[in-house]
Amino acid sequence: MGRAVTERDHNQRPHRPDRPRECCGLFGVWGGVEAARHAYFGLYALQHRGQEAAGIAASDGRTLRLHKGPGLVSQVFADRASLEGLAGAAAIGHNRYSTTGASSVRNAQPILIEYKRGQLAAAHNGNLVNSAVLRRAMEEEGSIFQTTTDSEVVLHLVARSREADLPDAIEESLRHVVGAYAFLFLSPEMLVAVRDPLGWRPLCFGRLGDAPVVASESCALDILEAEYVRSLAPGEMLVVDGGGVHSRQLPAAPRQASCIFEFIYFARPDSRIFGEKADKIRRAFGHRLAEEASTDADIVIAVPDSANTAALGYAERAGLRFEIGLIRNHYVGRTFISPYQHERDVDVRVKFNPVAGVLRGKRVVVVEDSIVRGTTLRKLIRLVRGAGAAEVHVRVSSPPICCPCFYGIDMSTRKELIASDHTVEEIRDYIGADSLRYLSVDGMLGVVPDPGAMCTACFTGDYPTDVPAGFHKEQFEQKRFQESL
Repeated sequence: MGRAVTERDHNQRPHRPDRPRECCGLFGVWGGVEAARHAYFGLYALQHRGQEAAGIAASDGRTLRLHKGPGLVSQVFADRASLEGLAGAAAIGHNRYSTTGASSVRNAQPILIEYKRGQLAAAHNGNLVNSAVLRRAMEEEGSIFQTTTDSEVVLHLVARSREADLPDAIEESLRHVVGAYAFLFLSPEMLVAVRDPLGWRPLCFGRLGDAPVVASESCALDILEAEYVRSLAPGEMLVVDGGGVHSRQLPAAPRQASCIFEFIYFARPDSRIFGEKADKIRRAFGHRLAEEASTDADIVIAVPDSANTAALGYAERAGLRFEIGLIRNHYVGRTFISPYQHERDVDVRVKFNPVAGVLRGKRVVVVEDSIVRGTTLRKLIRLVRGAGAAEVHVRVSSPPICCPCFYGIDMSTRKELIASDHTVEEIRDYIGADSLRYLSVDGMLGVVPDPGAMCTACFTGDYPTDVPAGFHKEQFEQKRFQESL
């Protein structure tokens, strides 16, 4: 602390998008007509949760069939025959963003195996902090892995289980893992959905007519006009088969730790997660931010699109006019690589354009949902000033991210986090703002229904589980090695 942030600091940080990234999106349906088609639309609604790969496994009651590949849902299933080849009344789907395992086609999900009980497909959202330890032990005993994902570790545990019934084998296997997970398993006869006992990742239950549906977020139900029923409880397992829907509970955890970043950034604002409407919580973050960090200004703008709702809340409570000051190009993907990348700010200018008529001569409050490295925000402030803004005040609807996440958000080293070794004043100077204020931890927790049930480790360092020594270093180096192949 106590020194200026330099370009050298950020050149030394891993080159990643200046946003938190999380894996993945899950969708499952049982007993519907054209189940794979429903899964396709469900994954389309969940595209924001992962853009590296997509896949669907379907059951016709006898056999599982799988189609998956790299890219967006529309790209992976661009050929109509890819869906027509997934006949059956049950299906699970997955959108992937990699946090454990390389971003390669072999790590696309669902993963389909054949073992002593027959066929089994699995899709996973989250991160298992002890997967490397379990994997090494299995490899020493002769196990062969086809992917570098932690999800495959659980499939090996299921295959090894001596339990006769699949739900019992899954429950026994999950007792061995530590970390965050929402899992979908599909066999020819059964669909199983389960959340980890701490409840990190969201998973909801609904009905499409008489067909049970599960999804990471309720927006995937909305696209199909399915009825939202409820959120799965932490540690709940739903078993869906010809006899209906059955609920059972894994052994309880000492606490609940739902990821608060789902409310801040990951979830679509029109979704319900953890039983709550994301838009309601996100707007309340903006209200509280205005109460804690008001400033003399003329207008409020958002960094689109994820900060829109918080910015509206800030403007409402501050009594300021909300304006559209930045236009986002929605045809730019998650990553942007250009032969002109060396030119200053080209990546931001491709993604954002300021509205000069709105900004010129104004004292502007720019609301952002979070700051990871600060590089993108620095460039955006240059754009806003270049469009004629008289002052630029940045307000962030979450606290400073100062600690790595080990549970499914792709920021697992301190080197990636500007707030881990710089003060708010130093960050303000680096991004070039007239002022910078974050929402406090108490303010953030003050607007969620059950503050004791949230994981805030990336803001506080209060990790809900033990993290193996060297975990983040091992994860980063493994991913870097695999991506170099």
